[in-house]
Order: sequence, then C-alpha cells, then structure tokens
Amino acid sequence: MVCLEICEIVATQPEERPEVLEEVLVQEEKEHEIILYNDDVNTFDHVIRCLIKICEHSFMQAEQCAYLVHFTGKCAVKTGPLEDLIPRCSALLEEGLSAEVV
Repeated sequence: MVCLEICEIVATQPEERPEVLEEVLVQEEKEHEIILYNDDVNTFDHVIRCLIKICEHSFMQAEQCAYLVHFTGKCAVKTGPLEDLIPRCSALLEEGLSAEVV
C-alpha cells in the first residue's frame, strides 16, 4: 500500500480551520477473493466448520458468511494474494462447497 498526504487549502478567514494533513492508504494491487456460492446440498453446520477450518474464520464470522451465501447466493469469504487463496479454495472444493478465486 502507498500512503498519500492530502492537504486542505489554508483559509483566509480567521474563523475557518487551519491546514490539516491526513494520511490515506491507497491499495497498489487488487487483492483477490474467494467467492463461496450457495448450493442445495451442504448444511449450515458443514459450511461453518469449513470456513472456520480452511479460511480461519471465527464462529460468528463463519455463521454470518453462511447466512449471506444462503440469502444472497454468494459471499466473499477470504481476500488476499493468489498464493494463499488457491490452496484454500481447493480445500473448500474438496469439502464439496462451490467456490472460486476471483
């Protein structure tokens, strides 16, 4: 990530704020995501267990992702570099889940 400084113009009126510097993080490279898709085969418990084991989710995070997948059809369950996501996605597929890296 790149850190940029953004400056406000100094006001000429005394009641206005002086110059302020802010740091803004800019993402250089687009991170990839594992998208998990809904299916009519796997139970909530199985999906939650897989997300905890494979994607290192907390129970609450895994449960929320499972509900999002169920109600919206898909959910981004993990972001990061391809080298990390491809083995995780393969493990989800081996568990019978529908997922892809984008």
